[in-house]
Amino acid sequence: MARITVEDCLKEVGSENRFALIHLALARLQQHRNGMPYLVEGKNKEVVMTLREIAAGKVTAESIKQLAEKARQHTHEEAASTEE
Repeated sequence: MARITVEDCLKEVGSENRFALIHLALARLQQHRNGMPYLVEGKNKEVVMTLREIAAGKVTAESIKQLAEKARQHTHEEAASTEE
């Protein structure tokens, strides 16, 4: 797989603001650490996988909140099914 660059990610974020990219990547890393799966295939470290998601356009500032909401719903559904 080709190398991922910050420039690739900045193109997708739509900003030359590296702080916005770091903020987005950190939010996504926290989601992964809470059990959310990656949206791209690969065998890299979590930071690289997160940047690959951003560069592929699968994670954006707009979609990060939707991804978090889906994770919460999934967690509630799993909790409800184990209680039954």
